[in-house]
Formats: sequence, C-alpha cells, structure tokens
Amino acid sequence: MTEMTMGKALNAALRDTLAADDRVLIMGEDIGKLGGVFRITDGLQKEFGPRRVVDTPLAESGIVGTAVGLAFRGFRPVVEIQFDGFVYPAFDQIVSQVAKLHYRTQGRVKMPITIRIPWAGGVGAAEHHSESPEAYFVHTAGLRVVAVSNPQDAYTMLRQAIASDDPVVFFEPKRLYHSKGEVDLDGDVADAAPLGLARVVREGTDVTVLTYGAQVTTAMDAAIAAEDEGVSLEVIDLRSISPVDYATVAASVRRTGRVVVTHEASREGGVAAEVIASVTEKCFHYLEAPPLRVTGHDVPYPPSKLEHHHLPDLDRILDAVDQVMGRPSSYSEVTA
Repeated sequence: MTEMTMGKALNAALRDTLAADDRVLIMGEDIGKLGGVFRITDGLQKEFGPRRVVDTPLAESGIVGTAVGLAFRGFRPVVEIQFDGFVYPAFDQIVSQVAKLHYRTQGRVKMPITIRIPWAGGVGAAEHHSESPEAYFVHTAGLRVVAVSNPQDAYTMLRQAIASDDPVVFFEPKRLYHSKGEVDLDGDVADAAPLGLARVVREGTDVTVLTYGAQVTTAMDAAIAAEDEGVSLEVIDLRSISPVDYATVAASVRRTGRVVVTHEASREGGVAAEVIASVTEKCFHYLEAPPLRVTGHDVPYPPSKLEHHHLPDLDRILDAVDQVMGRPSSYSEVTA
C-alpha cells in the first residue's frame, strides 16, 4: 500500500495502463508537455511519446470524434476534457455517436472510450470550471457514468473503465485531487469490486444517505456530527451513477426506512430525482418518511465568493436528516 493523492493515483492508473496495453492512448488539451492543467498526465508524454499521449487542438468535438475513429480501428482511447463545462461542444459526438454505435451496429462495433472529466466545484473557480453535468449523460442510454471519491477508487476504477468495452464517462472531483489515501498499486484490478458496484462507506441504522464524488466526504462529516445527537447514518457511495447498484441501495433502505440523497448538481431533473423515484418504486412499503434531496440550487454556477452558499454542506444534510426523522428542522419552522 502506498499513500498518495487522488491526482497521483489517476496518473499511476494511466501510466500502468499505457504500459500494459499498446492499444491505449491519451488525448486532450495541454496533456502532453504541460501534463494537463491539474497535472494528472504529468510525465506521461515524456515516458510514452507524443503518439501515445497526444496534445490536441482546443476542439472538444474533434477530440471525441477522433476517439470514435480510433475505437473503430481497435484502439482504447482515453479522452481528457479540460474542465467539466468544456464538455458541451463534444455533447453531440458523445450522445449521437459514442453512446449509440455499439447498438446501431448490432454489437459489431465496440466503443471502448473513456472520457475523463475534472468535475464539480469547491475550488474557487467560475462557471464552466465548476459545473456538474452528470445528469445529461446518465439520461443517455449506452454510456456508463461513474464518479470517484477517494484515491483507491480513482486508481482502480480508471483502470477498469479503460479495460471496459463500454464507453465510460469518468467524473473526477477536482476539489479532491490533493486528498490523500492508501492505494494498492500491486493488487489485481480484476479482483476489485466491479465498476458498477456501490459501497457502504459507513454503516448505520436510522437514515440512508446516498451520494457520490466529493459529497461522500461531506456526508461522512454529517454522519459523525449526527452521531453526537444519537442518530445513526448509513452512508453509501454510489460510485456508478449509471447504472446504479440498486441491490445495495435497496438493502440499506429496507433496514433504515429513511433516505436522503445529496449531490452538487442542480435539483430539477438531477440524479437524486431518479434515484429517489427508483427507491420509492422498489422500497415503498419500507419507507417511514418521504425521501429528500439535498442539492445545488437551480441557478448557473455562482461566482467563487458565493459558491459556499451553493454547495450542499453538513448543515443542509443534517437538516434533511432531521426532516426524515420527524425532528424539528428549518423546514418545519418555515412551514409551521
């Protein structure tokens, strides 16, 4: 086991995959000489050369379109989108081509493309640099969508994504790039938990808290704070948000009877809405209270000085916990 940051874990995953499989190559803006704006690809072009680690023009549609052609020819391209809000020029390629070609060709063509996206807020950046566009891709059949929350998952899940024959949209919470954790670089990735499996991060008995990405850390802080008040929160890191591991989720909800879902993205039409709808269908007779969402607000991402008002925090999660527990909360005070 080696202690490293999430950024270093992602770099190690890319290095190990490039070394193990000649079909893998990386493409993106400034990823070669510079090593990417977050230095995730630092040193890789020097080690593997400019034909395997390719600096591209500033043209996301062209980057993903080129990856489609490479996948047709048997390569396994890894695409870096420089910031979350820069993915929109590539949206047509991802939705119209990447997600559909396997189905359109009746399985004769595979699209083993991994689209890495530094994602979400908490770093003091502006719009187009702090956005959470995951719901667009979750709604698109034919894509796997995953989000990592710790260095070990960053290493293991990126290697699994690149090895997958399915296209994977791979979200990396940029505010966790410098967070540290133990990483097993020598274990067999094939023996790790499957890419689509959720993980119970903390066991509890009173409320199930479902989340992903950097919000896992916030949910864990809320669980520690709730414990001081005698409330036991079970925190589940979804890891995969398309498909969702509803077997793990439902097993938890049937034990606790209460659900809170939190993410940074806007509320309307978000992942939380879909998760709550599915949980209600599968666990309706076990629910002791209506499930609640704790999300970003339905506004464009605010200026950096205001983002702490936008991002769901410990207090907002605990307030939702109070509501589903039938305890006094800010909501009950407003509606009283």
